[in-house]
Amino acid sequence: MKNVLFVCTGNTCRSPMAEALFRDLVRERADYQVASAGVAAAPGMPASKHTAALLKERGIDLSSFQSRMLDRQTLAQATHVFAMSSHHMAAIVDEFPEEADKVYLVSEFAAEDALRGRDVSDPFGQGRSAYEETLRSLEKMLPSLLAYIDQTWKKNDG
Repeated sequence: MKNVLFVCTGNTCRSPMAEALFRDLVRERADYQVASAGVAAAPGMPASKHTAALLKERGIDLSSFQSRMLDRQTLAQATHVFAMSSHHMAAIVDEFPEEADKVYLVSEFAAEDALRGRDVSDPFGQGRSAYEETLRSLEKMLPSLLAYIDQTWKKNDG
């Protein structure tokens, strides 16, 4: 089982968006579990209004989503951890160095040169257009990320 975890700061904008989009990508695949968390999340918060609205327009319901703080158990269960920014990667590796080998930048495998290696912009506190930009970026990045996992996964891993 591949257990994919997306991480941002508060777990209300970027990582829930990535979680929902990736879950939709693998919806017919029983070999994937998908979750998200934040490095500085207030547990129990809903997804941001714009995140929920944009995903609802794509037929994805986030009404029952609740933010959660990244913890050792969640991280240990993950087979792949994708951070939204280099800052998030550093925070994860600093606090959980034993998990460093499975932490990647979400854009690390992007097919487009312009996106590869870049942080996903944080739309928090901005208008809908900022959320749309984040969504478009993630929609371009996630198929390559899925391809990377599928191409490198070994059945005896995890």
